[in-house]
Amino acid sequence: MAFIHPQFDPVAIAWGPVAIHWYGLMYLMAFAQFLILGKMRLKQAHIQSTGLSYKDLEDILFAGVAGVILGGRLGYILFYMPGHYLAHPLDILKVWEGGMSFHGGFLGVLAAMWWSAKKYKKSFFEITDLIAPLIPFGLAFGRLGNFINGELWGRPTDVPWAMIFPQSGDLIARHPSQLYQLAGEGLCLGFILWWYAASPRKLAQVSGVFLLGYGLFRFLAEFAREPDNFLGLLSLGLSMGQWLSIPMVLLGFILVFKKSQ
Repeated sequence: MAFIHPQFDPVAIAWGPVAIHWYGLMYLMAFAQFLILGKMRLKQAHIQSTGLSYKDLEDILFAGVAGVILGGRLGYILFYMPGHYLAHPLDILKVWEGGMSFHGGFLGVLAAMWWSAKKYKKSFFEITDLIAPLIPFGLAFGRLGNFINGELWGRPTDVPWAMIFPQSGDLIARHPSQLYQLAGEGLCLGFILWWYAASPRKLAQVSGVFLLGYGLFRFLAEFAREPDNFLGLLSLGLSMGQWLSIPMVLLGFILVFKKSQ
C-alpha cells in the first residue's frame, strides 16, 4: 500500500489567457519571505550597525535572483549534462524544458553577493551573513513546488508514507524526497539559522552555519532521492548532489571553526 501523488494542476491561478504556474508562485513566495524576514533582520541591533537599508536589501535580492537564474542554468549545463549541451548548444536557451542546479545557482548568488559587497563597500561576508538566514525558508517553497509538480521524486521504498509518482513512468512506491528536503534544508535549517543569527556572531560564522547545515541536510536527503537517470550514482555510490555538497560542508566547518578562535 502507498499513497498516490495528488497530480495537482500545474496552473495555480488563471485569468483567461493569463496563467500562473505553481512553481512560479513558489518563486514569488520565496522572494516575498526574503523581503519580509529581511526587514525584520535589518531591525536587529547588530545588523543595524552595517548601515544597510531596506532599499539596499531589495537591490541585493534583485542581484541574487539574477545569480540564481544564470548560475542555476550554467551549473546544470556544466555539472550534469555538459556533453549534451556541447553537442546541442541551442538547447541551452530552452529553459522552459527545465534544467536548473541548486549548486550552480548557489555559485551564481555568491558572485552576485561579491558584486553587492563591492557596490556597498562592505566585506563579502557582511553581505552573506546578512542574507544567509533569509534563504532556507525560500528553499522550502522551492521544494514544495517540486512536490506539487511531482518532480524530483525519491528512490523506491516500502516505508509507510511511500508515495507513487505517476510522472516517473511507473507505479513504484517511492520516498517523497521533496518533502524531506522541504523539512531539512528548508524548515529545520531555517529555524536553526534564524536562532543562531539573532545574536551577534563573528564575521563569516553565520555563512558557515548555512553552508554546513545545507550541505549536511542535502547530503542525507540524497540517500532517499532518485539520482538523475542520465548520471546515476557516481564514485563510492554517491550522487552528484552529494559530491557537490561535500565542499559546502567542509568550507562551512572551516568558517565556523576558524572564526570561532
